Amino acid sequence: MPDLLWDDVQDFFDPDLMGALPDMSVEDASVEDWQAVFDLVRLRGWTWEYSVGGVVGPLPPAAEVLSRPADAETVDLRVWPVPGVLVIFRPMSADEIDFDVDLRELQGQAGVDTLCGFLAAIGRWLGKPVVMTAEGDYGNPMLGFVPAADRVVLLAKPRLS
Repeated sequence: MPDLLWDDVQDFFDPDLMGALPDMSVEDASVEDWQAVFDLVRLRGWTWEYSVGGVVGPLPPAAEVLSRPADAETVDLRVWPVPGVLVIFRPMSADEIDFDVDLRELQGQAGVDTLCGFLAAIGRWLGKPVVMTAEGDYGNPMLGFVPAADRVVLLAKPRLS
């Protein structure tokens, strides 16, 4: 049975309500957690692309990525856990793992299942909660992977149109 049902969460997948790129995060992270995410991407065989300032290159160790100067070129790790669904990690701080997904790529029950599977994979691998908030609305999680429940759960009440 799915973690969440489309009929219950469709408002949380509405780009007009949530913003097209809601924020996903793992708080209380470390360089080791970032490295674990890099390792998980490779282990799962997900398609990925690492770039610095738009220039694609090999994925260095997390410690190297996170030790770059604050004014250095932007770093992106683009991951496609399934074809047609892009997740963009932005390693800016060791303290938090931040990433975005495009809700327009996650419509219907298949989209909900894809997102839940991805959040659960990261949360289980790290043993930490992974939450989703509306774009730019940190501190108000809508849904997320909860390790104690070992699944993705609602953390707020949908508006249900």
